[in-house]
Amino acid sequence: MFGIVRSSARVRAALALAVVTVVTGCGALGATGSHAAPGGGLEKTTLKVSILPTTDLAPFWLAQDEGYFQAEGLTVESVIAASGQASLAKSISGDADIAFSTYPPFFTARSTGAADMQLVADATSVNAKSNAIVTVPNSPVKTIYDLATAKIAITAKNTASDLLTRSVMQDHNVDFGKVKWVLIPLPDIAAALQQGQADAAYLPEPYITQAAKTAGAIPVIDINTGATQDFPLTGYGATRKWVQENPKTLAAFQRAMQKATHDATFDRAKVEPLLVRFAKIDEDTAKLLTLPGYGSILDSRRLQRVPDLLLQLGAIPKPIDVNSMIGPQAGR
Repeated sequence: MFGIVRSSARVRAALALAVVTVVTGCGALGATGSHAAPGGGLEKTTLKVSILPTTDLAPFWLAQDEGYFQAEGLTVESVIAASGQASLAKSISGDADIAFSTYPPFFTARSTGAADMQLVADATSVNAKSNAIVTVPNSPVKTIYDLATAKIAITAKNTASDLLTRSVMQDHNVDFGKVKWVLIPLPDIAAALQQGQADAAYLPEPYITQAAKTAGAIPVIDINTGATQDFPLTGYGATRKWVQENPKTLAAFQRAMQKATHDATFDRAKVEPLLVRFAKIDEDTAKLLTLPGYGSILDSRRLQRVPDLLLQLGAIPKPIDVNSMIGPQAGR
């Protein structure tokens, strides 16, 4: 079982306190065109958001399902992306207005000059048992120390799966220089473990619970330990140009997400049906899985951990100040 057990209720309550804001009456923002209306209407009323169908999106789906976006004068359309990098690419190309991703691609895009992205809303942090390195009973991997010479499945290099795995290994003085990294999409990792294509794998929920059911997967170590405890995991971003051109539209999106995040944090009963409908998982898995820590307000001190880890592990060549990438936030 996992080495660290914490009170998820206490964590979620603390997160909730950080995201609760008063959602002001915004019927006056109900512009009907695509440009700002006299009196302070939205610059855009239809938003395209590129997403990945994971448990991290529960507040987003809740905002759609409960009409929180609509109450802000917004129609929000989902654009499915294959990965965090692909999600950012849709925002950069203009195929989406706002991109959801794990945090590393936002910082690597800035570092390489691929895009000037701004972070516009937080989404999730690592929670106890929500992300783990797992193995299967017939694997040679039994403890974290066996990972040094293992085949480890991750989704891609310099993603959260790669960086958090290496960080946890480093915390335990396990050299990852001889690891054979196997790049496999999340939905295929359980089968890869069963078939011996990988000895261990980084998995987030709901894939941890699904892999336990289908492949007998068991955790080697919880990611929520050491340097990666409560680590910022996912968020929303947009190009600096889009943020500057759509301040009122962005604020409306943020207010809806703040309200939905509060509700998702305190009422799991609202979340589970959304995971079944949108993340395409069965009801039993939805009941069993561990949810991540939801948040919506961007905290620069907390988020600075991401580029600092990227720099430490050689994923970016020089430091990045998170404050330079945080866009305006509604209610602040």
